[in-house]
Amino acid sequence: MNDTLQAIAARKSVRAFEKKAIPADIKQALLEAAFQAPTAGNMMLYTILDITDPALKEALAKSCDDQPFIAEAPLVLVFLADCRRWLDSFRAAGLEPRGPGPGNALLAAADAVIAAQNVVVAAESFGLGSCYIGDILENCEDVRGMLRLPEEVIPAAMLVIGYPIKQQKERKKPARIDGRYIVFENQYELLTPEQHEQMFLDHAARDGRLNANFAGQVAALHRWKYNSAFAREMNRSAAEYLKSFAWSDDK
Repeated sequence: MNDTLQAIAARKSVRAFEKKAIPADIKQALLEAAFQAPTAGNMMLYTILDITDPALKEALAKSCDDQPFIAEAPLVLVFLADCRRWLDSFRAAGLEPRGPGPGNALLAAADAVIAAQNVVVAAESFGLGSCYIGDILENCEDVRGMLRLPEEVIPAAMLVIGYPIKQQKERKKPARIDGRYIVFENQYELLTPEQHEQMFLDHAARDGRLNANFAGQVAALHRWKYNSAFAREMNRSAAEYLKSFAWSDDK
């Protein structure tokens, strides 16, 4: 296994950091890694916000399910799916562009998250830990106001980055689902109920949970993640953001 694959395999989410600043040259290297990410049409349909204001960090931490470690991270980056920049460029060039639609939003979100993942891999190469904060999609009105987001701009992801404390370095990385349940050839395959249970049991065994209960733990996951209050708020907020991407083919 080469160094890149080793870094990818070793990487895990880090939620506790040393009180140690990230040197400016390393921070710039992380941003340069983002800029080198694949991007649709070389348009770089994203904007990165470098959150340095302590008060704003605190506000974001509170907005994102009251997670204090966000405010304590040395580096906080918000990756925005940005369809506004090119829209304004078209107008500046004397064009009358149509309003962006859902496809534009999805393409910009892909650009933003690909750029973020480049930063994650680069951070790992410097011995830095990182964590994605999906909760940035919640509380649309508050986040839009805090970050002064115009229409056609969506927070696709937030990353917190820093030097992990000893406990975080030594913490075991959670096992992933076996690839045979993830990769299929040429077409989608629906799993049977029996395969779903086996997928869960295989995953639990890989993760060291040898006495896992399929129905009980899947119900807990459903309650804790899929059907939780924050999941409902995330969907409400995403729908609110997407209102500015209503398809129009007038032009």
